[in-house]
Amino acid sequence: MNPSERLKGLGAFVYTARHGSFAAAAEQLNLTSSAVGKSVARLEQRLETRLFDRTTRRLTLTDAGQAFFATCTRVLSDLAEAQAVLASHAHTPMGRLRIDLPASFGRLIVMPVLIAFFKRHTHLRPHITFTDRFVDLVDEGVDVAVRIGGVGDLPPTIGSRYLGTERLIFCAAPSYLKARGAPLTLEALGEHDCVVYGKSDGAGARWLLPAQGGRAKTLEVAHHMMVSDSEAQVAALEAGAGMAQMATWLVSKSLGEGKLVPVLPEVSVDGLPLHITWPKNKQLTPKIDLLLQTFAAQLHIR
Repeated sequence: MNPSERLKGLGAFVYTARHGSFAAAAEQLNLTSSAVGKSVARLEQRLETRLFDRTTRRLTLTDAGQAFFATCTRVLSDLAEAQAVLASHAHTPMGRLRIDLPASFGRLIVMPVLIAFFKRHTHLRPHITFTDRFVDLVDEGVDVAVRIGGVGDLPPTIGSRYLGTERLIFCAAPSYLKARGAPLTLEALGEHDCVVYGKSDGAGARWLLPAQGGRAKTLEVAHHMMVSDSEAQVAALEAGAGMAQMATWLVSKSLGEGKLVPVLPEVSVDGLPLHITWPKNKQLTPKIDLLLQTFAAQLHIR
């Protein structure tokens, strides 16, 4: 049975169930009572199921009819919402827009993009949060999220787009290298003060090193300093606290200003991937659609 055949009679059935008679449904649908009754009868014939118990006085939904009514109500509501979404494309993007960003990447890379975006679309009211955890978009009312790291197995209701993978390099301040000397081999890295990103339990004290086949291997680091904030890690490096493996997006400004310099520049590996995610049922709204297009065009991680 083709999709259009499946939809035939649903409106007549739902209105009849809501109003309790063919005549009342006919008045709402601007049809004759006979036409509504025949439409429901044909639907029951297709489904091979009796939807109403009929008496001379009233119509009552059967158990099967009750279950079918609940499903039909939801389906017709979804269709109405889809039509409203498509119609809304003709209007100016407006209203509240909730965006969740990873802390450091959000402040340094995404916020300049968003500031320019909201200057162009002044009818939008942004609500921007910063968190490094993977938020539940539906439960927490988030329209679009940017995430560094794998997104895992997303439910079918959530859309996702891959935007690239960060690049990791070793770097240190010129003052540190002047005092300690620059390592010439990977093995020599272990002789230096290592500043790593991690939590208080010691997790995260690892560096990624290139290995055969294009993959990376991990190396546990006897660190000199551990910090749980990426921007604080950069500040420690600039102050000459040691050497670190950093994402290029995080240290590009420091490198450009000469506050940090690459170490073993020929040694770099891929880090974490960048994704944007969103609830699929909001994708066609003008504000979400425009923001997704902007992120896809302007967010760069390498």
